[in-house]
Formats: sequence, C-alpha cells, structure tokens
Amino acid sequence: MTDLATSLQPGLLADVHATGALSWADVHVAQKVSFLYSETDQRVQLALALAVRALRAGSTCVELSAVGRDRLEADEEIVGVPDELWPDPVQWRAAIETSPLVGVGASGGGERPLRLVGDLLYLERYWQEESIVATQLNARRDRVPEPIPLEGLRAARAELLTDDDTDQAVAAIVPALAGVTVVAGGPGTGKTHTLARLLGVLHRTLPKPPLVALAAPTGKAAVRMQEALSEALSDPRSPLPADLADALGGLEASTIHRLLGWVPQARSRFSHHAANPLPHDVVVVDEASMVNVTLMARLLDALRPQARLVLVGDPDQLAPVEAGAVLADIVAAPAPASTPLAETLAALDLPASGPVVRLRHNYRSVPGITRLAEAVLAGDADAVLDLAGGATDGVRFAPTATQTDLADRVVRTGRELVAAAREGRVGAALAALDEHRLLCAHRRGPYGVALWSRQVEEWLVAAMDDFDPTPAWYAGRPVLVTQNSPDLGVYNGDTGVVVNLGGVLQACFARGNRVHQVSPFLLEGVQTIHAMTVHKAQGSQFDRVTVVLPAPDSPLLTQELLYTAITRAKQEVTLIGSPESLALAVRQRARRASGLRERL
Repeated sequence: MTDLATSLQPGLLADVHATGALSWADVHVAQKVSFLYSETDQRVQLALALAVRALRAGSTCVELSAVGRDRLEADEEIVGVPDELWPDPVQWRAAIETSPLVGVGASGGGERPLRLVGDLLYLERYWQEESIVATQLNARRDRVPEPIPLEGLRAARAELLTDDDTDQAVAAIVPALAGVTVVAGGPGTGKTHTLARLLGVLHRTLPKPPLVALAAPTGKAAVRMQEALSEALSDPRSPLPADLADALGGLEASTIHRLLGWVPQARSRFSHHAANPLPHDVVVVDEASMVNVTLMARLLDALRPQARLVLVGDPDQLAPVEAGAVLADIVAAPAPASTPLAETLAALDLPASGPVVRLRHNYRSVPGITRLAEAVLAGDADAVLDLAGGATDGVRFAPTATQTDLADRVVRTGRELVAAAREGRVGAALAALDEHRLLCAHRRGPYGVALWSRQVEEWLVAAMDDFDPTPAWYAGRPVLVTQNSPDLGVYNGDTGVVVNLGGVLQACFARGNRVHQVSPFLLEGVQTIHAMTVHKAQGSQFDRVTVVLPAPDSPLLTQELLYTAITRAKQEVTLIGSPESLALAVRQRARRASGLRERL
C-alpha cells in the first residue's frame, strides 16, 4: 500500500482518488495498463479507472455523458467529486477515442483493453461477454422450435392446467413454443407451481421426454429450487399425474457452475462450452435475477442451438452484486413479435404473450403488503406513504424503533427459539427463526447489521437471566452461513439454529420437509444472525419483517432495495425510518450502466 501511495503522481488521477471516488485497486489497474500501452494522458487513465470502478458498482460499462451527473458511492456513502475535477466532455472523449488503450466501435477484434461504443466505455472482456449474451439471446428468440401439434397442446392444457390463473397457464405453454422464455414474478406468485406444470407440458407435447437441467446461481438457491419443486409436485390441492411426478421428481437442481463443470485449472474455466455443449434439451434457471453477465454468457455459450432456455425470477428485485442486471434488461427490452406464438395462444383461448410472461397474482402475502409492493414498483411515493402511514393490513411505519414493538418481538421470538433449541425441538426452533427477520440496507453504521445485531443481543441478555451469547457455540444461536461448503451440505446464505440434540450440539438447517444437521464445529464461515442485509435475504421469506431504512443520503436507498425488503414478508412488514427516506427509496432507481437492453 505504501509503495502504491508513493507511486501515485500528482495530477487528475490523484485528485479524483483523494475524494474517495476511486479505490487503490482502480488506480493501480489504470496505472499498470496505461504503462503497458504507453498511455500518459491522465484523462484516459481516469476513464480506465472509472471502467474498473463501474464493475464494483454492478455496471458493465461507464456511460460517459453521465459522469459527474450520477451519484458516486463508496463504502455505503455518497462521494462528492468537485465539478472542476472532471475533464471537459468534448476534449475527454477525443482523448479517449485516439488512445492506444481504446478500440472504437462495435466491430473489430479485442486487442485493446478498452472499447468505446457510442457513449459507453467498456473493459474489453465485458464488452465481449455482453456481446455473447445479446447475440445468443437474439438468435435463440428468433429460432422457432419444431411445431407442436395443437391437439397435443390442448390435451396437455386440459390435463395439467386450470383457468384459475391464466398467467400461469400462458407461462406453462410458452416454453413449448419458444427458444427462450422468461417467467417473471415476485414472491408468492406461483413461479415454482408454474414450473412444475411447464415441465409437465413439455413432457406431454415433445416427441420424446426432454433431458432437463435445473440450475440456480447459488447453492442456497439450488437447494430451495429443488425443495420447492418437490413440494409443487406433491401438492395435494393440484397433484400432477403419477407418471409426471415420478419423472420430474428425479430431477436434481445444481448451481450453474456445477452444471457447466467448473474446472479451475482449465483455461476455459468450464468443461461445457460451445465446442462441448450441454446435452440437455431444456435448461431452467431459477433466481435468474441474481445471474451476472459473465455467468450468463458462459451458460448461453454452452447450450445446444436447439435447447430451450427458461429463466425464472423477479426482475424487480435487487440485481446481482457482480456486474450486469441481465434478467432486468431482458424483461425491459421490447419483446420481439412472434406471430406463430400469438396464433397458437389464441387457438388455445389464452391471452397473447411474448416470450416474457409475468405472474401477477400473489397467493402468499397479505393484500396490504401486495398493494404496498405494487405502489413501490409504480414509483408512487404518495401512495406508499399513505399505505404505510394508514391502517393498511400487514403494513406498519414508524420513525424510530422505540415507536414499534421491535424489542418485544425479538425478545419473544428469541425466547421461543432458545427454549426450543435447548429442549431439542428442532422444528419449533427453525419456525421461530423464520417467524421474524430484521433487515438492514447497510452492513455498518447506525443503520447497519453490525449495530442492530448487537442491539438485539443486548435486549436478549437483559430479558433472559440464563442467556449467555459469549461461547462460540450454544443452543439457540441463530447462524448465517457465509461461504459454500458443499461437502457439508451447506451454502452461502443458509440460515439455521444450533440445537442441543441429546447433549450434542448440532447446527440445523431447514430443507423443505426435512432437516439437515451438521456439527457446528465443522463450520468455518458463519455469523450470528440477529439481523441481515436485504441482499442476503433475497430468495427467502419470513412471516414478519422489520426493515431499517437508512438516512436519505444513503446511496443504497433505492426502489429495488425497498421492494426486495417488503416482499420478504408474508404477514406483516414494519418500516422504520423517516418519510423522506421512504419517499426517496420509492422514487430512486438503481442505475446500472449496460448496453444489453438496447442490443436485444
């Protein structure tokens, strides 16, 4: 660090770094690459540093016209860069276009580290990955699968689908007629129920039973995908025929990395790619909103040309931590016209649809939470404030925690959890864990997980005379797994409880209708989970949720974060924060620079 600090020469790069807008890593990459290409113009070096920085912010590129206009964030805070530090836009662009670092335009090879396409400046690698995603998706959407007899589709619909939810019926039929399908919907809209019917329709209508792969971006999401599908197959309210339940019940969900065959030593990184494609006829990806552009490029590159791809997820929730918001870009892009698809749906007496099908009816959350989430997505701050401040079923709003029953609630659920864990009642302990969850936008500071976790622990210590959280492991400790351990059957994002089972402590994790147990002394990456970030809560739902909103100057206060937090709750959501913070979160969209939407 000292060597790098002393090597940073005075000038534009050093001045912008001093504001906090650029990290040492950004500056180091810019200096090193510029040295290799003999680029001495610090305006170009600054552009390169910003392109590196953009990846950490979730963007695949830098929108040059927005530099200096968009808010910059660093370590959960807004960073201010004086206007006079930014280069003159016209001269800056001219310097970038003539730099040996930069290739200009969409055509040509990738010999240079940067590429300028229109107003967007990419690191070459991310331009190439975005190009793979755009080219593959466009080609697969244009490629119409072999026609399926209408009589077969009618028979499958009559056998497997109902008219209770036409959105679900459309979503189950479209993958038989399209190369790429998106089933988009929030929590509780029946995505997994629809997935079971969708796979059933394909089994009934294709010439031979398809080879199906189920995948998700994380181990936690893969486990939950398989659990949810198993529950949907055996749902007594609408069971699938026995032969289909047997065929689909044997499917095993995996991570996308595992599906592609992660080979760390290989130059291609995965064993499956364009020259060695996956053998599957249908690939289904759950929680697709968490798939970044790099992983999506690798997946699309590994699919056979005739394979069907089904992406399932919620495009309105938080995007991946890594660069790219692929699902949101696909959903937002204009849908290509498909006359055969529209004609077939009309012949089945179903509403017209493109390859993106939205599930809109929420079967799980109380109506008040559903209305609040819809108002957030509509960007209607006045409606959100009215719903939050009024007597809306399942929605509460207060400026401070002391004006809520948060302390009483966490103590009550904490007592239940600890008592059940000490007595070896695993099911009751896990139920208490998911009864209520405290969510924060930040990791640190007055609105962060660290502070609120300590506060909850203090409340529990004060309320229970025999509660001691100081041992590394104790019965009743709620834990969050922070690193994948496939050999132990636990994954990053899993939550569980340490339970005393016959005098032996076991970390217990819910796996649908069963419980997975592992010795806590074998776990390495874990932390006590009295509170968690909204990001970590993606893919989960709880009976009740309390959300700590940060101050209005927080860069994390966005519509996507607020929607994601609200939709974690089934029965009740409590928002703690100022009206200004709540209104700003509704109005403020997360900005991720990307050219994918326009290229689709």
